[in-house]
Amino acid sequence: MQSGLYEYKIFGGLADCPPKLCVDVYMDLNFRKQWDQYVKELYEKIYDGEKVIYWEVKYPFPLSNRDYVYIRECREMDVDGRKIWVVLAQSVSVPQCPEKPGIIRVKSYKQSLAIESDGKTGSKVYMYYFDNPGGMIPSWLVNWAAKSGVPAFLKDMQKACRNYSKSI
Repeated sequence: MQSGLYEYKIFGGLADCPPKLCVDVYMDLNFRKQWDQYVKELYEKIYDGEKVIYWEVKYPFPLSNRDYVYIRECREMDVDGRKIWVVLAQSVSVPQCPEKPGIIRVKSYKQSLAIESDGKTGSKVYMYYFDNPGGMIPSWLVNWAAKSGVPAFLKDMQKACRNYSKSI
């Protein structure tokens, strides 16, 4: 087993999920609790005038869950006539969100997400993701996340996009 820093770059497509819908689904924390099986707790609060997100992620037994405290921003951009939605997220330290016993706080987290049309009815998705999960993460779990977890997340997100209009 080894511990280290984890960095991912993801390039994928979500067929039949227009970019605006993908962004709406991705940004909707309440809806995410319904479709993301790894969410234990997820909410947004305002501290010192800034929207801060708390997210606890379920890890498989015998590992401890991880939690994140972060800020994020979404912008719609026009790049040479192409509409691109960009979501940036980064961990922050907020005294009002202290660490909880038995849960490992991920103190170093950064994510950049860009979504644009695939030219048809779907979206192209580009994500850069970095975090330091802390503790000892077995290599089998890291390999699973890279090979199976990320594609499964994209499939879950695609399914969530299809069900989103029903949940509003």
